Amino acid sequence: MFKLSSTAWSTRMHDMWQCFRPETVATHDGHARKGEIHLHLQLLHTLSNRLLLRTQTMPLSPADQVTYLRSLPSIRDGCHRVLAIGKQGKLPNFTVVESKVPALADYVINVIRQSYPTPNEANVPFHSRWRHFETGNPQRVQKMTSTWSCDRLEKARRLLDLALVSVLLDAGAGPTWKFKEPGTEDFYSRSEGLGIASFHMFLDGNFSADPDKDPHRVDATALANLADDAISNAFQVTEANPLVGCAGRTDLLKRLGKSISKYPEFFTGADGSIRPGNMVDYLTKHQNASGEVSITDLWKVVLYGLQDIWPASRTQIDGQNMGDVWELSYLLEHEKAGKFVSFHKLSQWLTYSLMEPLQDAGFKITDLKLMTGLPEYRNGGLLVDFGVLVPKSANILTDEFDPSTEVIIEWRALTVAILDELHKVILERLNFTADFFPLVKMLEGGSWKAGRVIAKEKRTDGGPPIKIKSDGTVF
Repeated sequence: MFKLSSTAWSTRMHDMWQCFRPETVATHDGHARKGEIHLHLQLLHTLSNRLLLRTQTMPLSPADQVTYLRSLPSIRDGCHRVLAIGKQGKLPNFTVVESKVPALADYVINVIRQSYPTPNEANVPFHSRWRHFETGNPQRVQKMTSTWSCDRLEKARRLLDLALVSVLLDAGAGPTWKFKEPGTEDFYSRSEGLGIASFHMFLDGNFSADPDKDPHRVDATALANLADDAISNAFQVTEANPLVGCAGRTDLLKRLGKSISKYPEFFTGADGSIRPGNMVDYLTKHQNASGEVSITDLWKVVLYGLQDIWPASRTQIDGQNMGDVWELSYLLEHEKAGKFVSFHKLSQWLTYSLMEPLQDAGFKITDLKLMTGLPEYRNGGLLVDFGVLVPKSANILTDEFDPSTEVIIEWRALTVAILDELHKVILERLNFTADFFPLVKMLEGGSWKAGRVIAKEKRTDGGPPIKIKSDGTVF
């Protein structure tokens, strides 16, 4: 595959025309026949059109490919490419049973109605980290913020600080880890436990450069200098209470501290501080007169401002670490994506979680439809457990897989695409519009919760049907 420059294209066309000039298209007696010339010119026209088409559909430059694969549309585009192959029955790892999607929609609606009975289905909140902070004590965050004496934007900065570090600590905890909340006799596990544990780290000033005077904030210097055992100590990790990917979580926060220092346009405040929450000031500059800001502006902060947090082992294109982007060898070469599929699961989960403090501060977030469902093991597990996705090999349900393996990449891509299909059916069942009941509400109400419910029905530990080796940076 190649792409001709304008100079090379001109040279190639000149050479072709020279071949078909009358003096070069001659019979054996030296005289050119008009019919033959006309035939050759038709052939030239066809060939030139084909060559032009090839030059227009060649892969982008590496730099442009990086830009595309970091965009929100690339996620949905790539995942639906995989689903299209699945609908033809040609995927190597999973069979897609489309006929079960309507029944799955009914199952998810029943789960939604357990918490939000008719006619309250639309009251489902957004799927975000803030739901976990509310577990067992809905006033946890409010109690903290009631002690603050700051303006609306500084409150948003602090809450964004909290959301960002908490989301980055949210990769699956494993089936046995639990957290005892200080001052109570209550234990929490899985995502809720991780959320509450990270909340208390923030509350105690573990991420602040001045924990005694100004504890409720996140500073780059404090993150970069986190002790290696900071997470294990704060999350009560022991041999008897193991946390999956504990070291990876600490390293991720350290890289976060370095990354936000590297991109001052997003994270450096007017006071010189370097904090995740200073993105408020960047986004304020991108608001229109009505207070609107596009989700793509927030996405730019997340994707570009945090691009250095990912492990060095991740996909590299043009010297750039792509994060949650993976290659599927069996995909046909795509003019923008090549053979890569982008997910950006943790980044999307973070973006969903950053939206609420921004909205509370008066930002009106637009273009929300660009966001997708999250390719993680609760949504993906729901599809497998319900029989929408059927593994083609028995070992898929018994072996443990690295996130870079094609089994996991295919599973995740199908999850994103089928969540779109599921959302459409649920909207029809409830007679809602996508604006009234967006995908982010279905996830919360919803598919993520249903994935946990059905997992508990099928396995005593409530774990996913497919086992994943996690380093704490993907799932």
